[in-house]
Amino acid sequence: MFRSFRAVFLLLLAMSVPGLASAAEWKEGTHYERLDTPVATNSQSGVEVAEVFWYGCPHCYNFKPLIENWEANAPEYVNFVKIPAALGRNWEPHAYAFYALQAMGELDKVHDALFDALAGERRPLNTPEALADFVAGYGVDRDEFLANYKSFGVNALMQKAQAKIRGARVTGTPTMLVNGKYRVTASMAGSHEAVLEVLDYLVAKEHDNAE
Repeated sequence: MFRSFRAVFLLLLAMSVPGLASAAEWKEGTHYERLDTPVATNSQSGVEVAEVFWYGCPHCYNFKPLIENWEANAPEYVNFVKIPAALGRNWEPHAYAFYALQAMGELDKVHDALFDALAGERRPLNTPEALADFVAGYGVDRDEFLANYKSFGVNALMQKAQAKIRGARVTGTPTMLVNGKYRVTASMAGSHEAVLEVLDYLVAKEHDNAE
């Protein structure tokens, strides 16, 4: 009897409180935005979910365990990608470092440590050399890192990523992009936790439309 009453109460509460809205009530233009011009994705199939982030962003740092748990439990057809943003000049070294480490196959080794150092400890790792010294402490070859950091390939990846970020009109981090069509932020959805619920809604919507 109590459980039945509680279920009815929660249903009525969800209908009356915006923050507890059901998936059917996520509204375009309120909780998420459709891009005027879709941006390219790197995925040939499935639904791409991209996280635009900065290693020095405290909001990204707080969002990190939530989005990692979401990714681990996402449907198999979800292709999750990370896109480092360079919305300011002091962000650029960290985005280049991301692609240099990715090119070396060493990203997983240092990704968490970079977040801890930059967002958690506010360490001044703002030059290629400072970053090279830092990653060397985690077993990454310093000279190889610098060579990749300054390489044509990494620069091309960097420019492509920033063009995508500009095309999606991203102005802050973290920002989520779904299939290159939708943009979601905590300020739109209401909270970091609500962002995950909007992602579930949009991912299912895109998957259903593709079938």
